[in-house]
Amino acid sequence: TEWNKKAVSILGFTKDETIGKNLVHTFIQPEDRKSVSDVLQKALSGKETANYELPLLSKHGERYTILLNATTRRNAKGEITGVVGVGQDITELNQVMAEAKRVADDLTRLIETANAPIFGIDVQGNVTEWNAKASSLLGFSKAETIGRHLVSNFITEEFKSSVDQVLNSALLGKETANFEFPMFTRSGERKYILLNATTRRGPGGEVTGVIGVGQDITQIREVTDEQKRVADDLSRLIETANAPIFGVNTRGMVTEWNRKAAELLGYTKEEIVGKNFVERFIPKENQSSVGDVLQKALSGEETANFSLPLLSKHGTRYTVLLNATTRRDGKGEVTGVVGVGQDITELNQVMAESNRVADDLMRLIETANAPIFGIDTNFNVTEWNAKASSLLEFTKSETMGRNLVMNFITEEFRDSVKEVLQQALTGKETANFEFPLFNKSGERRDILLNATTRRGPDGEITGVIGVGQDITQIRESTSEQMRIADDLSRLIESANAPIFGVDLKGLVTEWNRKAADMLGYTREETMGKNFVQNFIQPEDRKSVQDVLRRALSGEETANFELPLISKHGKRYTVLLNATPRRDSKGAVMGVVGVGQDITELDKVMGEAKHVADDLTRLIETANAPIFGIDKNGNVSEWN
Repeated sequence: TEWNKKAVSILGFTKDETIGKNLVHTFIQPEDRKSVSDVLQKALSGKETANYELPLLSKHGERYTILLNATTRRNAKGEITGVVGVGQDITELNQVMAEAKRVADDLTRLIETANAPIFGIDVQGNVTEWNAKASSLLGFSKAETIGRHLVSNFITEEFKSSVDQVLNSALLGKETANFEFPMFTRSGERKYILLNATTRRGPGGEVTGVIGVGQDITQIREVTDEQKRVADDLSRLIETANAPIFGVNTRGMVTEWNRKAAELLGYTKEEIVGKNFVERFIPKENQSSVGDVLQKALSGEETANFSLPLLSKHGTRYTVLLNATTRRDGKGEVTGVVGVGQDITELNQVMAESNRVADDLMRLIETANAPIFGIDTNFNVTEWNAKASSLLEFTKSETMGRNLVMNFITEEFRDSVKEVLQQALTGKETANFEFPLFNKSGERRDILLNATTRRGPDGEITGVIGVGQDITQIRESTSEQMRIADDLSRLIESANAPIFGVDLKGLVTEWNRKAADMLGYTREETMGKNFVQNFIQPEDRKSVQDVLRRALSGEETANFELPLISKHGKRYTVLLNATPRRDSKGAVMGVVGVGQDITELDKVMGEAKHVADDLTRLIETANAPIFGIDKNGNVSEWN
């Protein structure tokens, strides 16, 4: 009986098309007719209804939702004559609210299922968020943390001040990225967390708290500490080695010069670093051949057992048996040559024992500043955050709607990346999947990815959210460490000096090729055997045991004459440096011995002493008068 202009504009039916038509049967969908009829019947019986969501169907088939007040209509006598409905179109409002609920549900699921520990606090510092990863990592359930003060209850005393400062800054709007601090689990285990603290705001922009997104970097820290220990251990070994070790850069200038090289040639490290090695230390007639060896090493062709002539500060000539090894950086580019030699001038065979040297192996992985992207069920990009843009140089507008795999993944990795995303689209999430991305400039970036399933309000899968981490520098560092480790392993194995190692029980853990050649025992025959009991004569065991015991207590021993017995019963004398070997925490875990075979030298010196003693007795007991004078004519002998 009534149909105003607004009803016409919303539903598309003119007043003439509606007057006299049955409202319920003409304009209401079949599934909604009963509930609408009930509302109208109540109003016709005098019971009015307010804020009823009335579903209507437009002339063009579009569904609308009207917030309706159904009011009873009466005549002058108070008799009910019909119903007047006054409504408000809330179709778009419902859509906005549904989308807001979907986004809120999506974010809640993302936080809860993230493979990174995430927590939130209010303005008083009390916990408001605590996701599943934080629970599994630290052992405290969500129920145990919500409402409790984060800093007071879950941060160790020594770090409470610094963590409190970071959180207070975030509560003032000053966010913090990549802040490192330790947290302790319920069982007391220490976990290192790399944290991004982000300000949380309400609808009016007011600060309501802080969201912290972290990453467990405990294992990375342990690896870094181990690499530092190995580097320190090897630096000491190189510096105290009985073998001269030097290094030159691509221009032939000295960059390394150890203590043995300084003792042998009389030049301190300060005197020679930056000087041309060939021009300064090689005799003129040998400069061409030595230059050729260094040039070969600089082109990647290494040289072993080259007889290197050297000239000392005082003009003494030395011959060193040299291994020239190419030195490379993390990208594999040649940066110079490292030379490990052995002084064979007086039959001394010395080789520096160098174990695995590590630079800074790993950098801490960024999490909060992590690249994040999203795809729909067709693999088309739906999310692309600022970090992804800065890292890969593609703006959000350049990526949205484009197929992630086909446009941003290199061909060789498309199948594996697509498989990970496909699994996430079936609900099977993947953590720590590594793959490369190339930025707009063609630069390769290695990404460590967490792929999380994205779901709609009804739980249906709508896509995937990928949270990544740029580990490009870590990969380069790892490659460099592997190269150095291989380089030093070759140096140790090809050394012309016998090198062995024992553990805390005195059992053999290292046995290089020179030790095997000299004593006749293969590496397999010696590993795990007691060094003193199996390779030292009974009368010498106590003194050798004392040297090893001192090294195991942290006291190094240099130039100890170690008597050894070969497999065939031959006795050898080795001039030994015994150096403690330490683990990542600095605790002694064994001894490394770098030796030099002086057996023949001892024989020559013994024979020379015998001849000298014999000659002295002959002069003194002769039946002939014997005298001697020096170059100044003064008497030096008178029998």
